Amino acid sequence: MSFASLPRVLGALAAAAIAAGGFAGCAVTDRQSTIGQAVDDTAITARVKKRMAEDKDVSAMRIEVETLNGTVQLAGFATSQGEKDRAATIARDVPGVREVRNNIIVR
Repeated sequence: MSFASLPRVLGALAAAAIAAGGFAGCAVTDRQSTIGQAVDDTAITARVKKRMAEDKDVSAMRIEVETLNGTVQLAGFATSQGEKDRAATIARDVPGVREVRNNIIVR
């Protein structure tokens, strides 16, 4: 290896270390079969939360979102049945969602 190629090699090693470290927070639970499924579930949760935050009819701050094997569970509080229903619709429309369990309470 020449001295000139050293920066490229170090850059590749740094990129590999960053990529590997990105999965450190994606622990596989006993109900998730692979790291890939855990990553998919994390991405689904993030997309649902993002879409709720962008929606003027849903308060993303009062609604919790969890995903396991493509099943999204919504929990928390809504101010109307319309808000509860809209949250479920948002979740259903995210690619990769297999099922939505809407446990939001209207109060």
